[in-house]
Amino acid sequence: MPHSHHSHSGQFCAHAKGTLDEVVRAAIDKGFHTYGLSEHCPRYRDQDLYPEETAAGLDHQALTTTYELFLKEAHRLRVLYASSIDLLVGIETEYITELDLQGTAQLLARSGDGCKIDYVVGSVHHVNEIPIDFDEPTFERAIASFGSADAQVNTTAFLCSYFDNQYELMTRLKPQVIGHFDLCRLYRPNLKFEEYESVWEKIKRNVDYGVEYGALFELNAAAFRKGWETSYPGPDVLNLIIQSGGRLCLSDDSHGPQAVGLNYHRLPGYLEAAGVKELWYLKRVTNSDTSKVEACRYENDWALDPFWTIIQNS
Repeated sequence: MPHSHHSHSGQFCAHAKGTLDEVVRAAIDKGFHTYGLSEHCPRYRDQDLYPEETAAGLDHQALTTTYELFLKEAHRLRVLYASSIDLLVGIETEYITELDLQGTAQLLARSGDGCKIDYVVGSVHHVNEIPIDFDEPTFERAIASFGSADAQVNTTAFLCSYFDNQYELMTRLKPQVIGHFDLCRLYRPNLKFEEYESVWEKIKRNVDYGVEYGALFELNAAAFRKGWETSYPGPDVLNLIIQSGGRLCLSDDSHGPQAVGLNYHRLPGYLEAAGVKELWYLKRVTNSDTSKVEACRYENDWALDPFWTIIQNS
């Protein structure tokens, strides 16, 4: 599909590559019609910075400045490339502490040309204030932080905490896109949620809530480059979303122009195997008073879109 709702650039994200302009031009070259620019929201404590940010001499105040600069550049590029692509200007959330939700809510409340945020990608990247997608040792440290001598107890507590954080984020911010729903099993892709009854109940709660308020659940192709055989979410969660009437959208979660559309050619097989009949995307709706997005269903047979041939050969 010629849509992606989740991306980053090295210009505004220390663990990505390239400029935002390069990311946009790569999306145009690969045939995307709609492309979401969704840099990470600021973090609000110095201890929450990543090593590459600390090494660059940044502090948490600098992250706010960086995000504000991103907004200005994203709006500039939207105008510059309006004849070639529809750019959405977004924000990807964090939920480390209450400060993150408060800070993001304040950013969303802002108005004025050059600083409007069209949509939110609702993502959780931390459990017990520990990053879960930085590297595998840190991921394992997050699980062990629950303090039990029983690994199964720690894993259950870890997963429950992740999905409780996700639910809190969803209820507070109502993100239009739910980002990489099951990132909590990044380094354990074969983990079966249904083997953890309390965890599965929380997953069903979150899916039901997202369906209720109209969220799109992203099929995130970044999982392929992380060694998965599928996108996020895995088959168990994807089947639950479908059975619950959830709406699905696509994202590449690119971290630079080299990753725009990366592994999109692997998505059709996964979608067809899961029985996905419909795909959705966000579209801007603009009038004199507001700028927002609405969810639109792709009207034709998504599997027959010529985009798949373009991306296969790119």
